[in-house]
This record gives sequence, C-alpha cells and structure tokens, in this order.
Amino acid sequence: MPEKISVYLQYLVPQHMLTVLMGRLAEIRTPWLKNWMIRRFIRKYHVDMSAAQQETPEAYPTFNSFFIRQIKPSLRPIANLKDDIACPVDGTVAQIGSINKNQLLQAKNFYFDLESLLGGDTQLAQTFYDGSFATLYLAPHNYHRIHMPLSGILEKSIYIPGKLFSVNRMTSDLIPGLYSRNERLVTLFNTEAGPMAVILVGAMIVGGIQTVWMDHAVRVNSATDISPDRTITLKTGDELGFFKLGSTVILLFAKDKITWNPRLGTDSTIQFGQLIGNIVR
Repeated sequence: MPEKISVYLQYLVPQHMLTVLMGRLAEIRTPWLKNWMIRRFIRKYHVDMSAAQQETPEAYPTFNSFFIRQIKPSLRPIANLKDDIACPVDGTVAQIGSINKNQLLQAKNFYFDLESLLGGDTQLAQTFYDGSFATLYLAPHNYHRIHMPLSGILEKSIYIPGKLFSVNRMTSDLIPGLYSRNERLVTLFNTEAGPMAVILVGAMIVGGIQTVWMDHAVRVNSATDISPDRTITLKTGDELGFFKLGSTVILLFAKDKITWNPRLGTDSTIQFGQLIGNIVR
C-alpha cells in the first residue's frame, strides 16, 4: 500500500520543476560533492563499475557524465548475422509481442494506442498497425546509452512534450496510458525491415533525452519535428542517444516484418547487443 501511495503522489508533485532541479544538481562539478553523489548512487543501486571504461568516480567531471558512462565494448558483442536484430539497451523487458491493430499492452490492466504514443500522427500510427513492439525498461543501475537495433537512415525525429511519471513496474501497473502521457522522443528509421521506430520515453528526474545528432536536450510546448538538416545513417550497434537518468525505450516494427526472440518475455533481463529478433524475409 505505501508503494501505491507513492505512485499516486506523482500526480501532485511538481514533476518538471523537480526534474530541472535534479538536472542542475547532476551537473555540479565540485569534486567532493559529485564524488559523494556518485559513490552513494553506486552503493545504493549496486552499479557494476568494472563494466565501465572509467571505473572510478574521480574520472567523471559530473554525476551526469557518470550516469551516461561508456561501457567496455568487449563486454557487449553485437548480434551481426544476416537478419539479426540487436538489443538497443541494457535493461529488462517490460512487454514484448504483437500490436493488436493499434493497441499495445502496457501492463496487465492497461493498453495504450499508437496514435497517442506517436503524438496524434494518424498516418504514422497506421504504419505500425498489427505490427510488433517491445518495451524495454532501464533501471537506475543500468548502462544508459541507446544503440541501433538495425542499420537505418533517419527519416524523422519528433519531440512530444508530456508528463514525467516514473516508468518503473509499479507505476506502469497503476497509471493508465503511462508512455503516451510522458514526454518522449520518436525517431523513425528506414531499415531492411521497413520502418522502425525507436521511442525514448522520459521520466521523473530524467535530466534530458539526447541523440547523437542533437547538440542538447530539447523541451518545447507542443509536438515538434526536430529532424536534422543532414542525412543521418547509423549501423547496427551504433550509438543513437542516451538518457540522463533512467527511463524506457519502445521499439516498433510494421506488420509481418520481424519476429521476436522466443526466449524473451516479460521481465527478461537484456543486454545491449544481444539477439532480440530477426527480420522476416
């Protein structure tokens, strides 16, 4: 019951103000303070620093730089056989499966729809009717950079403003339309599997969502196309972006274009680079 109360209290707290304040705190460069914050975080969330390229708190100028730390490439081999789809993140599978017309499963009692998730773009939503989706949750201790599941050319990048509810399991089970309510960045790629959407969902105290083609995190008041002026081509495994504090990634594919790895299901632990699916030929 106390956990449920904490979820519902999120309706009352000033989500954006709290997020801005935490974002500023995470950029503090005072050595003793940022080192203390990093060490405390490592202890609380049992972060495995042996996987990081820089293993000590002192190596990071800010808490944010620690949070988006690079991982040792040798620890994450990338699925690279023909038609392989590589996992874009370290984390946990929240949901994975097929889209029922335009309905995606959020939790046992909740569904949400493509139109809402994609900011009301009906034409874009129809691209993924009866397709495939995976919702991947990144916990605080996880590696927080996002990579390409498949090689592709960026077609569109849309920022959609919204709330900043937490995206952990408890919140997902209790707040309807969670992923359609929170702020998010929709990136649409043209791939060998056809259209692929990689959606970066914001959350409480996430200091920003950023991609490799953006100079800084974006926050505007309405759904905005922020596609770059230049052509962006990324290969399987290339970095796409990162979260400054944890959140969720949603993958979308069109109908009959891919199959998911049958070994994966709700609550499966995943790592960047592992095989999560295959292109259907």
